[in-house]
Amino acid sequence: KKAMQSMYFTEEHQLFRESLKDFLKKEVVPHIDKWEANGTIERFIWKKFGDMGYFGLATPEEDGGLGLDLFYTVILLEELQKVNSGGFAAAIWAHAYLAMTHLNKEADSFVKEKYLRPSVNGDKIGCLCVSEPFGGSDVAAMRTTAVREGDYYILNGSKTFITNGVYADYMIVAAKTAPELGNKGISIFVVDRQSDGVTANKLNKLGWCASDTAELAFDNVKIPAKNLMGDENMGFTYIMEHFSLERLIMGINAHARSEHVLEYALKYMSEREAFGKSINQFQALRHRVADMFADIDMCKEYNYSVAYRLDKGQYVVKEASISKLKSTKMADEVAYECLQFLGGYGYIEDYPMARNFRDSRLGPIGGGTSEILREIIAKIVIDKKEYRPATV
Repeated sequence: KKAMQSMYFTEEHQLFRESLKDFLKKEVVPHIDKWEANGTIERFIWKKFGDMGYFGLATPEEDGGLGLDLFYTVILLEELQKVNSGGFAAAIWAHAYLAMTHLNKEADSFVKEKYLRPSVNGDKIGCLCVSEPFGGSDVAAMRTTAVREGDYYILNGSKTFITNGVYADYMIVAAKTAPELGNKGISIFVVDRQSDGVTANKLNKLGWCASDTAELAFDNVKIPAKNLMGDENMGFTYIMEHFSLERLIMGINAHARSEHVLEYALKYMSEREAFGKSINQFQALRHRVADMFADIDMCKEYNYSVAYRLDKGQYVVKEASISKLKSTKMADEVAYECLQFLGGYGYIEDYPMARNFRDSRLGPIGGGTSEILREIIAKIVIDKKEYRPATV
């Protein structure tokens, strides 16, 4: 297995994976059921992640990070799926790759010092606020506005489905600074979560129970003008650029989650007996396992190749869309089948399949619905649309 993966993973990668596994087993797994029940992840674990450098994998060394290649991130994502809490994993990667990606790419030195370094260290938690109650997928139709008044912007509007939105320290907020320009009038700001005029409502979800997901309201929130990130009215382009990483992350999460639950199911099937033999000897089940293993492997190898291309600086809108579309659909099917393999125990919350079944269902919804992804792919394939990076 290691030889096969050596196309992408070096010995240093493998050592990193082993130490991360040990860390998660010791520091995270004992708390997962409590966090799932309470819907709150205790603050101490963020600091421990920061101390280990896990939040700084993709942040340059000059900003306090480790400046490592993308396959360290792949390993972090894969191992996070194996603690069997989609919510815990999401809280971690929404901070490190949704909020912090914008800080890494668009923040100036002032904002980096105030928000990026503490994010790397685990002292500040971030969230990304794009989706709104009246439109998640249609980013260009957002209604939240930021109006310039002297040295401030005045923020009004609302966001929803925001991972980490209740307990975060800061928010990366997309708002219209020139509403008449449509998607060419959106800007990105970093906003303190405790600012006057910010209120949060914690949403009650089917799965991802450990993570807090917020509906946020902004009522005349004053944002210092220096908290504008990048250029005014360039926000839509920044958001679209980083969507590829988010979609690939969710594709990787899907293959890793599926690998983990199939392993669990296989262990159960080797021990469970029916009609005088272990149930992994029944052809009806064996062939379903074969199909699932093949589907997982296809997604995994594809996802690795997209990660490789993204790491080399290629623009992978099409490939990342395919990654998320296919991998999340596959993961839902694997979640369904592996729950079935456990029979009645699959339906019991004390066993891991029930939670995985609920957690997996967000895959085709969050970070770009499967319907939107199909339309993006259709535009590329049928309409010959070309997606290009922003020229800086």
